[in-house]
Amino acid sequence: MNVVFDLGAVLLAWEPTRLVQTHLPEHAPTELAAAALGRALFHHDDWTSFDCGTRSLDDAIARMSRRLSLPAAQLEAMLGTLGERLEPIAVTVELLDGLFARRDDGEALRLYYLSNMPAPYARAVERRHGFIRRFDGGVFSGDVKFIKPEREIYELLAVRHALDPQQTVFIDDSAANVEAARAFGWQAIHCTHPAALAAQLGRYLPAAPAASAIGR
Repeated sequence: MNVVFDLGAVLLAWEPTRLVQTHLPEHAPTELAAAALGRALFHHDDWTSFDCGTRSLDDAIARMSRRLSLPAAQLEAMLGTLGERLEPIAVTVELLDGLFARRDDGEALRLYYLSNMPAPYARAVERRHGFIRRFDGGVFSGDVKFIKPEREIYELLAVRHALDPQQTVFIDDSAANVEAARAFGWQAIHCTHPAALAAQLGRYLPAAPAASAIGR
């Protein structure tokens, strides 16, 4: 079985509302306002073009600043080193570690990532988080100029690693990305609560081998 993980909001904390509240409080005095501003920032071509590697961060910030009348310096403080500040979600990284152990013990299990992430953030994540290097492979949008939910990015991972769609389950926090994976022929899990992911994934995987008896 192949298990394909998104990173943001699945293995790494990605909280746009909290980012806005921290860095742009005067522009988002309530949680609802912060959520709305987060959508305006990150669900727009200004950001998604940076995400898929066709726009620099400086250009993205300049465009966001003009479009939303936001201070460029505060946007730079929020976004410039964001890749260095993405922290693991403990419960899902623990799940992933268990899957790595099962694979390393010989189970027919392969683990991949498929993430919308700008190249500078991807390099920071690779440096900071050792679990990235334990995957059997993966794709960052910023490296390939495609972005979920575009079909091409799913196809790229599938072709690179000869993934059998019937033996592939994809995990993402975005409903649109999950539906695109299903349209591509993969099984998929919409991860909205990381603590529930182990039970959700368990429906697709064979039971974990029982631990060996003490003394054997």
